[in-house]
Amino acid sequence: MIVAFAGFSAAMNAQDAPATAPDPNAADIKWESTAIDYGNVKKGDESSATREFKFTNVGKSPLILSSCRGSCGCTVPTCPTEPILPGKSGTIKVHYDINRVGPFTKTVSVSSNAKQANETLKISGTVLDEAAPTSGTVTPAPAPAATPAKSEPAKTTPAKTDAKAKSTKGQSTKAQPAKK
Repeated sequence: MIVAFAGFSAAMNAQDAPATAPDPNAADIKWESTAIDYGNVKKGDESSATREFKFTNVGKSPLILSSCRGSCGCTVPTCPTEPILPGKSGTIKVHYDINRVGPFTKTVSVSSNAKQANETLKISGTVLDEAAPTSGTVTPAPAPAATPAKSEPAKTTPAKTDAKAKSTKGQSTKAQPAKK
């Protein structure tokens, strides 16, 4: 019983400890965008497979990207290996395997020495079969129409017929050769 109380007391004291203040001179990342929409791309079109996330170090210390990891093997990021000096920009290239047909949403986890040490970038889009057009958007099949509240019987009008058609009443309906 005393041991349990001592453990509880130590845990409470640890929560009361002041948090360390962020380093005001630390590197800081400003992203142009943290999400890239590939849109519709054709399966196998390698010219559409790679995109870039652009960023600037707006902090006061060199920015060091320690790791960049894709959420799966089909998403391969490439991070700069050299420190990014304050005021300078860099890019993270992301290659998506566009041989997988269908919509996709993947992430890239970036770890660094920046004020926000971990960032998550997102890519999304749709890979279309090679035969499918890439313009426009992919639309799902329409939902079944709702049943109308009140349906009226369809009104029909008699078809108009010409005199010749009326005179053939009761005769065979075989097509006659055209007269010259």
